[in-house]
Amino acid sequence: QVQLVEVGGGLVQAGGSLRLSCVASGRTFNRYAMFRQAPGKEREFVAAIFRSSSTYYADSVKGRFTISRDNAKNTVYLQMNSLKPEDTAVYYCAADLLYCSEFGCYSRLNKYNYWGQGTQVTVSS
Repeated sequence: QVQLVEVGGGLVQAGGSLRLSCVASGRTFNRYAMFRQAPGKEREFVAAIFRSSSTYYADSVKGRFTISRDNAKNTVYLQMNSLKPEDTAVYYCAADLLYCSEFGCYSRLNKYNYWGQGTQVTVSS
């Protein structure tokens, strides 16, 4: 059974840090991504990492967030530093078995077939 489980969300003050983990079971995925959804807003891309370890970030988190993966543990990490109140959202892990090459494919919701349940991140001002 394929499963993605996110852990590590919580409440933090602005300027603080959190690390999210996404543990995958059942399959070995080619690429992972983290998306987030704030209340009343659409789900948006945050970061992605391919099996090759190529990484991609949304402009809003560049320089503050770092995505990494441990293939031996089938785990992806999102280190979030210098958090801002606008980072408050439910964060979702997504994964797919296939490589994608078209421009910007890593940021599209419909390019991921597996999703976690989400974890809440709240940043207080």
